[in-house]
Amino acid sequence: MIEESKILKGGEFLIKETDARDVFIPEEFDDEQKMIVQTCEDFLETEVFPILDRIDAQEKGLMRSLIQKAGELGLLGISVPEAYEGFEQSFITSMLASAAMGAGYSFSVAYSAHTGIGTLPIVYYGNDEQKQKYLPKLAMGELAAAYCLTEPNAGSDANAGKSRAVLSEDGQHYILNGQKMWITNGGFADVMTVFAKIDYDRVHSAFIVESAWNGVVINPEEKKMGIKGSSTVQVFFNDVKVPAGNLLGKRGEGFRIALNILHMGRIKLGGTVLGAAKRAITQSVNYANERKQFGQFISQFGAIKHKLAEQVIKTWVTESAVYRVSKNIDDLINVFIEQGIPKTKATIDGIAAYAIEAAALKVFGSESLDFVVDEYVQILGGMGFSAETNADRAYRDSRINRIFEGTNEINRLLVTDTTIKKALKTGFDVVRYASSIVKYMDQTDGELPEGSGYFDEKRFYVKNFKKIALLLIGTLSDKMERNFLSEQEILMNISDVIMMIYGAESAMLRVEKLSGIKNANELDLIKDILDVYVYDCACNINKCAKEAINSFISGEEQAIMLERIQVFTEVNPINTKEARRRIADRMIDENNYCF
Repeated sequence: MIEESKILKGGEFLIKETDARDVFIPEEFDDEQKMIVQTCEDFLETEVFPILDRIDAQEKGLMRSLIQKAGELGLLGISVPEAYEGFEQSFITSMLASAAMGAGYSFSVAYSAHTGIGTLPIVYYGNDEQKQKYLPKLAMGELAAAYCLTEPNAGSDANAGKSRAVLSEDGQHYILNGQKMWITNGGFADVMTVFAKIDYDRVHSAFIVESAWNGVVINPEEKKMGIKGSSTVQVFFNDVKVPAGNLLGKRGEGFRIALNILHMGRIKLGGTVLGAAKRAITQSVNYANERKQFGQFISQFGAIKHKLAEQVIKTWVTESAVYRVSKNIDDLINVFIEQGIPKTKATIDGIAAYAIEAAALKVFGSESLDFVVDEYVQILGGMGFSAETNADRAYRDSRINRIFEGTNEINRLLVTDTTIKKALKTGFDVVRYASSIVKYMDQTDGELPEGSGYFDEKRFYVKNFKKIALLLIGTLSDKMERNFLSEQEILMNISDVIMMIYGAESAMLRVEKLSGIKNANELDLIKDILDVYVYDCACNINKCAKEAINSFISGEEQAIMLERIQVFTEVNPINTKEARRRIADRMIDENNYCF
């Protein structure tokens, strides 16, 4: 039995320590989980990669057939309960499948939409009759799913939607009218979760709608910059008669459903990018090992090694953070179940508890992938800009991730806003804490204790980084009180600091846990990844924190805070050039992503 008090809830990593023994790392996947990854990879190799051009051309019926084939292999039912023909796997395992499928370009978008936002609303909020009717067929791929929330004037502000549902006089149907846009899988979906306000309710309700019903009109496919093979359409609902029994959850519960599904979608996106990043890195090093300039392979040039190493570092840190929070979610779900909470509610509440990490990983992961594919194009040079290689497709397909599941700007604001509100709600006095940092600073705050070991040093740095985040949060709350939401630039500075801290600590905990698994040579290489990332974090946190302080503090108080920031971002110098070269050299020798 897991004690709830030992599980870090969302945002608590800023004020509590984590034992490396309590985190999950990818090196711990069991044989069953590895088999799922292999099945996903085999599916992509045999069914998706050979026909990427046909997928991007949106050959009629092709994507729908791929979804069905994935269902026949059991890949659509990983999160569906066993009672409804699914496998009911852990959150870690579902994340692993998402990461593996993330390498599938447009197919990964269709897969994620179907298994995530398309199916899970029914898993989490459907009654038994709804689940019996839809889930087995969704799990097997007999039905395809979509999620209809966004409207022309309701994007980030989802509750501003104008779609309406009115109960018929006999009480048998809701008459649904409205317009939805940017609907992934909409061109071939059989079942849609549709959000609309009943009568003139202030908040949405949710409905299960079948696309074959009269009044459901599907527009032609949108022309897009990337993910061209993904179906994206506008859907119109013109006096659609939705059976009253197809109300999903309770009346007025739609906004909560949408919010909780968004938490799940955001955190899953942080994992999905891993497959795409690893594939792009492998193809980057493959090309670098084949392309000769000035009489040698370009993989031997320092500038290329720098790029390859940075691709690895960002991906490895993202992966560390993704599986750390996945374990937290699984643990909390199990605690809730042990307390007698039903599995579906336990899952909803378990995911919702990590809204801060979900928003952070969505931003962190999508921007890491954007960096990776940008360098992929650059390493390939002219060939990277040519449509003859997958670099072109990877580059264009990556860009949507910074818009999906709420823009990165919205999610950055959510990270800081939610952290501040959570601190106030839980009684952690960030204002008082920040004030104490300004007024008093122990000698040990800025100096690494003598005799510190490798992990003592890294924990010391991360602890100091956390002090900066709390200093910024507390000072902003004190100075701006309830007006801090209008200071979006400052909130985003603080959000970046929080995200870097979570990445640095997650990477540190993974390396520490690996110290009992890897041999010395392998561990030294992993330490290079951590060393470079923490060193870079110190520089970047310093910049973000100073920008924030300079934006709303002046005079003597500003000078003190800038001095504190300088102290708390001091780290020992390392030879980042050689560390990056060692990382790149290992990958160059292996000729693939091998971390």
